[in-house]
Amino acid sequence: MEAVVSEIDGATFRRTLGHFCTGVTVVTGSCDGQPVGFACQSFSALSLDPALVLFCPGKNSRAWPLIERSGHFCVNVLAAGQRDVSSVFGRKGEDKFAGLSWSPAPSGSPLLDGTLTWLDCAVESVLDGGDHHIVIGRVQTLGETTEEDPLLFYKGAYTGITRPTTPAQYWPEDFLTGTPDDWL
Repeated sequence: MEAVVSEIDGATFRRTLGHFCTGVTVVTGSCDGQPVGFACQSFSALSLDPALVLFCPGKNSRAWPLIERSGHFCVNVLAAGQRDVSSVFGRKGEDKFAGLSWSPAPSGSPLLDGTLTWLDCAVESVLDGGDHHIVIGRVQTLGETTEEDPLLFYKGAYTGITRPTTPAQYWPEDFLTGTPDDWL
């Protein structure tokens, strides 16, 4: 069967992907002793053994080359009450760490106060992904978790969660460990 290639309009593609709800993270690092970071929705677990994650910074990102140079990064998973943090790290040209409380992770990357959790990682590899990079990180240290709700992004806006009335059939034991037919 021959593949059919069609032009995909960027705005339509973005609108379609907007229907996939994502969590919001801030990827941080340290370059020459200075904290750097950016808001990132394109974060995902990749592998349980070894523990790998991935995220996709844009190729025009000013923060990513600085983080890449250090060889380490920290993924800060934002809580529902951290919309302002996401907004600051999603904009260009300001001191994103001004007025924020943070401490260094074991790698030296900033751990933002008030997050749901964090993952301190070493850069494992960087792949081409069109107008983005695909960064694979090896998890070195995991943060404690909280019971707060996550900050979510859906259809171009922040949103919250509603509590399910029926627990997921395979949560939590089978969801991430799964069976041979599962995605992860």
